[in-house]
Amino acid sequence: MSEDEQKEQKEIPPAFKAQVALEAVKERHMLAELAMRYEITSAQITMWKRQLAENAAWAFEGAHSASSSMPGGHDPEKLFAEIGRLKLEIDLLAKMSR
Repeated sequence: MSEDEQKEQKEIPPAFKAQVALEAVKERHMLAELAMRYEITSAQITMWKRQLAENAAWAFEGAHSASSSMPGGHDPEKLFAEIGRLKLEIDLLAKMSR
């Protein structure tokens, strides 16, 4: 694939990848059929299917929820507290420099 072709490729939304991977897992259609329907390669579907299988357990971990966790295991409350502390520090330094 040339550089121009790579630049022209669009970022594929995660929700679309999940939808296709779930259809592949159900095995109601052949990979070739899904590839034609979604205009992607069967290799791409196989990769997304593998990623889904590898990461599916994360959806069922008790500590995770959409509002209380972030990728990388960062705690949003701690991050917001740090942001607040840094903002106060910046404001104080700005006042001191005047």
